Amino acid sequence: MTDIDRALVVGATGNIGRHAVALLRERGVAVRGMARDPAGLPAGVEPSRGDVRDPEALGRALAGVDAALLIWPFPTADGIAAVAGALAGEARRVAYVSALSVRDDRPPAESGVWGEVEDAIRRTGVAWTFLRPSGFATNTRQWAEDIRAGRVVRVAYPEAARSLIHERDIAEVAARVLTEPGHAGAAYTLTGPATLTQAEQVRVLAAAAGRAARVEAATPEEARAQLGWAGPGWAEAILRHWASLVDSPEPVTGTVERLTGAPARSFAQWAAEHAAEF
Repeated sequence: MTDIDRALVVGATGNIGRHAVALLRERGVAVRGMARDPAGLPAGVEPSRGDVRDPEALGRALAGVDAALLIWPFPTADGIAAVAGALAGEARRVAYVSALSVRDDRPPAESGVWGEVEDAIRRTGVAWTFLRPSGFATNTRQWAEDIRAGRVVRVAYPEAARSLIHERDIAEVAARVLTEPGHAGAAYTLTGPATLTQAEQVRVLAAAAGRAARVEAATPEEARAQLGWAGPGWAEAILRHWASLVDSPEPVTGTVERLTGAPARSFAQWAAEHAAEF
């Protein structure tokens, strides 16, 4: 049983959001899914079209909800104060998909957009829970074209080691913290069950697809070009982070299993599920 009747998932058609929608429904919660294009939502989910930063669209999406899952896809925290205030004005619980890199012993701005979003939510006084996942397994889709074509995969910092997490595991935790008491004020570090270097990740993906793969280090110029979507400032921050993971890999935690009762899914499992893409 849960004391939550209706939940809003912001970013409901994305990699995490679509799983969260299904899992919340399995837990007996009515779900409203907000997305710029909610056409792909399953039957039984109330669609809400709009950008989360649009006050009118967000107001419509929030009407009558008890809990909200926020996925903030933007490279800056511009507009988050108003969004956080609106969430707190309607929902009793808010969960936010943050990032492993957030540090509680530093000013929020030093933790990038994720720290700033956390700070804005915290300041509202709402019952919040922050999910701080490691690298997303789904982001390895960036190598799919090269693997399919049999080309050398050029990777920035091939020896950077990450504890990649399956997007469904993030959604599993989100569904629980939104529908169960006892998670207010918690910041959960969520990871996969093991670390793999980026070179190892490429090889796992290729093997799942029945292919061979060769990995070479990308030049700084190639790496920046691969991150063109992020903008110069964010791209440099990402590259610095990857460089740090060569000597200081992402940690491995048991938080997913502790909160859900099931071990975190392996990267090999994610690769097998998505082998057709590679």
